[in-house]
Amino acid sequence: MMTDRGLHEECGVFGVYSEETADVASTTYYGLFALQHRGQESAGIVVNDDGVFTSYKDVGIVNDVFKPTVLASLGMGNMAVGHVRYGTTGTSGRANAQPIVVNHIKGSLALAHNGNLTNSAELREELELAGSIFHTTSDTEVISYLITKERIIAPSIEEALCRAMNRLEGAYSLVIMSPSKLIAARDPHGFRPLCYGRTADGRYIVASESCALDAVSATLERELEPGEILVFGEEGVRSIREHCGKVPSSLCIFEYIYFARPDSVVDGVTVHSARIKAGSLLALEHPVQADVVIGVPDSGLDAAIGYSRQSGIPYGVGLIKNRYIARTFISPGQASREDKVRIKLNVVRETVNGKRVVLIDDSIVRGTTSARIIKLLRDAGAKEVHMRVSAPPFINPCYYGTDVDSRDMLIACHHTVEEIAQIIGVDSLGYLQREHLGLIIGKNCGYCDACFGGTYPTAIPKKTEKYRFEKKLGKKERADEKLQ
Repeated sequence: MMTDRGLHEECGVFGVYSEETADVASTTYYGLFALQHRGQESAGIVVNDDGVFTSYKDVGIVNDVFKPTVLASLGMGNMAVGHVRYGTTGTSGRANAQPIVVNHIKGSLALAHNGNLTNSAELREELELAGSIFHTTSDTEVISYLITKERIIAPSIEEALCRAMNRLEGAYSLVIMSPSKLIAARDPHGFRPLCYGRTADGRYIVASESCALDAVSATLERELEPGEILVFGEEGVRSIREHCGKVPSSLCIFEYIYFARPDSVVDGVTVHSARIKAGSLLALEHPVQADVVIGVPDSGLDAAIGYSRQSGIPYGVGLIKNRYIARTFISPGQASREDKVRIKLNVVRETVNGKRVVLIDDSIVRGTTSARIIKLLRDAGAKEVHMRVSAPPFINPCYYGTDVDSRDMLIACHHTVEEIAQIIGVDSLGYLQREHLGLIIGKNCGYCDACFGGTYPTAIPKKTEKYRFEKKLGKKERADEKLQ
């Protein structure tokens, strides 16, 4: 979708385990393709051939990073880990691309991470004071160091991970590869999704979303429970539940509203059905007399269908998206986002000309992109534009993997709904009511909506800046360094 995209979701993870040597690199490539919507800054794959790791990662989308010659150079193996990234901690350069590979006295480890630690600054400082040398500015390296530190004294990689999880706070869905095992883990709150499946020839697949399983012809077995560790090895699949059930489930509700692909199943609920329900609720909460309902591609489309069905107002295709332009929501930097908005959408004039239009979108962040879309519709002849948003207003930062670390960028923090409507140029504006968020899931399960309500499942981190590990030295820091 495309409202002013100051928000970002951070990553997609993928892993494959095969009992036989196979082209696991290609399997991972196709899986990452299916997860491309979760991150477009960089991509990486690590292949394990009997304990020998071969890796490649770079800045760019999957198809640009993995040209045929590069993919072939990864060779054959029985395991692989892959990652697509949008960084919520650290810059977007090649150094912060994942998976991270660590070589230590007991072998090698490859790690792919989706989420955001809330205590990464404290952990990093502790590790640095103990002699650790960091090569990246992402919190993923903090996780890899903690696991490696425990692995030196632990009897197994899964035991090392289990111990490390006692120190980790915040959101993390992990896929880890050792010389002989593939391991998946989800944080005790279950902020980010993670599932696994199996192919007809017996390969195990782990992925952020079930759509990636479909892409490699794997059948969804189930999703990991919050706090669960799954170990894939010669003995099959083994579950470790030491961290399960200690805290309430807090799946990010925005996975259903925006992040996940509509053909994915997240915690037993299809994303498509959740968005249809959100649109239906919007029609009940904010009815309006209109001639056509349209959605902003892509995540506004399903909600628009739901609004149309509930209201009886015909659904129409009003906006066409250029499929060769990356999602503005995930494109880093405001200037880049604004450039892409200008060439990303075009209006189907016949659908809106002379009509009262209901425009469905998934969120409004700054309001700048929404204003441009409204202007496009007005220029195409729309007589009225009534905007409906399938999420409540964003009024709080997110510390669990959505790139909003300040209330300054959120238009709803500074203006009323009526004022926002005037700023973006609509005839009326309505948001989904926060108390109805649970209804879009359709079952009794816990979720995190702190960005809408302000109640956080964990302690708020002391340091929240995205680039907190790469700040320039101030006068005091320069003076202190001269004395050292």
